[in-house]
Amino acid sequence: MDDLFATLDALAVGELVRTRKLGARELLDGTLANLRALNAELNAITDFYDDVPSAAEGPFQGVPFVVKQLMADCAGHPTTLGSRFFAAQPVAAADSAAVARMRKAGLVIVGRTNTSEFGLAPTTEPVFGGPTRNPWRHDLSPGGSSGGSAAIVAARGLPMAHATDGGGSIRIPASLCGLFGLKPSRGRISMAPIGETLAGAGAQLCNSISVRDSAALLDALAGGEPGDPYVSPPAGGTFLDATKREPGRVRVAFMRKPVGGETLDPVLVAAVEATAKKLEALGHHVEEAAPEYDAAATGAAFWTVMCANTWTNIQVRANGRVPGPDDLEPVTRLYAERGRQVSAHDYIRSVQTFHRTGRALGQFFTKHDILLSPTIARMSLPLGVVRMDGSAEDYERELAPMVPFTSVCNAAGVPAMSVPLEWTADGLPIGMHFVGRFGVEERLFSLAAQLERAHPWAQRKPGRQT
Repeated sequence: MDDLFATLDALAVGELVRTRKLGARELLDGTLANLRALNAELNAITDFYDDVPSAAEGPFQGVPFVVKQLMADCAGHPTTLGSRFFAAQPVAAADSAAVARMRKAGLVIVGRTNTSEFGLAPTTEPVFGGPTRNPWRHDLSPGGSSGGSAAIVAARGLPMAHATDGGGSIRIPASLCGLFGLKPSRGRISMAPIGETLAGAGAQLCNSISVRDSAALLDALAGGEPGDPYVSPPAGGTFLDATKREPGRVRVAFMRKPVGGETLDPVLVAAVEATAKKLEALGHHVEEAAPEYDAAATGAAFWTVMCANTWTNIQVRANGRVPGPDDLEPVTRLYAERGRQVSAHDYIRSVQTFHRTGRALGQFFTKHDILLSPTIARMSLPLGVVRMDGSAEDYERELAPMVPFTSVCNAAGVPAMSVPLEWTADGLPIGMHFVGRFGVEERLFSLAAQLERAHPWAQRKPGRQT
């Protein structure tokens, strides 16, 4: 069982269980034993669940799965948000809509994964949960805030794991851990029962080894719940079917630097150029171009929304409890206090900036189908670099190179994915970032599957460290 997920993805394992070529109990017990051993090295899973129900019939029948400690509830358990303040309460009365759909698809939820406190950091080093280590190199971060999920998948403990994305938190860990990670369009997956998340910037899906697992999971989770504030337009078919189709000739624009930013490290520029050549060899039209939007204004709006949501979420979830001096990490407390002071005027202006940015990207995608760049503006992230116990200035300085390509997609609500196509000279993964038109995840999945066939990555995996 130790090497099952080194060779098979979740759909393949689900098929073995469905056809009774692999016992569900055998799979569960063997996977849990392996996860506990890996977790001793990586500190990726915060909680293991003993109350595991029988698997439902579905495409992922019997496949063990873990859910991030953020933006999703599992009935009978707390959702800690990576914070000491919510370590024990509130306990979820019911599954969130997405978790209920995970179970309906056959997934067996066996635990929760580590995250930065409230998902604020692009690393996974909360005081409450402790740092998660990157299986490629234990002195490196797996990224964040879905670093726990990415680390356990990269180590082949599971074929995929739940992840959320408010500014890049699916794609950043995917890039640093050599995985596939797609952030869906705004409203593609319901966030019920919670309300609007980050003015519509929040999304969820997974980190996975294979493209088709992410596509099939999106098929299972997609769709709104009554009263949802946003719903994405219906797809033209299943997302899984999109992975089986050739994408046709795609118009790809590529960037050598972020909008409004400085030129990238030559290694990253070379990675973009190498990916552009791969795309040209597959018959796609590739040219250098970038959208036009006010990156500084979008970034400022993002932080206004993030701070206001942090303050409000603490108040709502705490149900009258007041955080003590040691209940929140210093940067979290600082941004929550800033959020308390955000005026209605400033918040509405920030949401309007999101919408202007979305329209700018919409105009760009009338001329181009895909926008290509690196996922992050650095090759690796050592543990301890992004700190939540220092000043806001230090935190923001280290945050800046992590999100210049990702967060605009959240503000605009468009789908985007990180694909492990390039590698550093010393063998670390470099994720390449592909952004698509709103509501058109099918094209991203089709292109990713074509690249996966032409340049497979599943066989490249980290070795066990001692």
